Amino acid sequence: MLTIVIYLFLAIGVIFNALGSIALLRFPDVYIRLHGATKCTTFGSIFIALAVIVYGIAKGGGEYWTLSMHAAIALICLLLTNPTGAHAIARAAHKSGTLPKFAVVDKLEESRR
Repeated sequence: MLTIVIYLFLAIGVIFNALGSIALLRFPDVYIRLHGATKCTTFGSIFIALAVIVYGIAKGGGEYWTLSMHAAIALICLLLTNPTGAHAIARAAHKSGTLPKFAVVDKLEESRR
């Protein structure tokens, strides 16, 4: 039963990471690409890390507990750095003059006036 849960977590993670890769390739501008890739890969990585954590807890023992702890710490770091990095890339793209194709209101540009 636990093996099914681990495989399910891995499958969900791989599917979302694949969707993030497709978003990176197919979406029209940098902002939409960044949004699709960041959201999907963050969500996919959560499930892959959860699979590793469940596996480590299920196996038990010293080295498997260490594996679970390392996966949990990596997950926390990923959850902190992925959105921050995406925000920095989007802000740099905006400052370089790359305008979004489908923006209705540009609050950042309005705040500069």
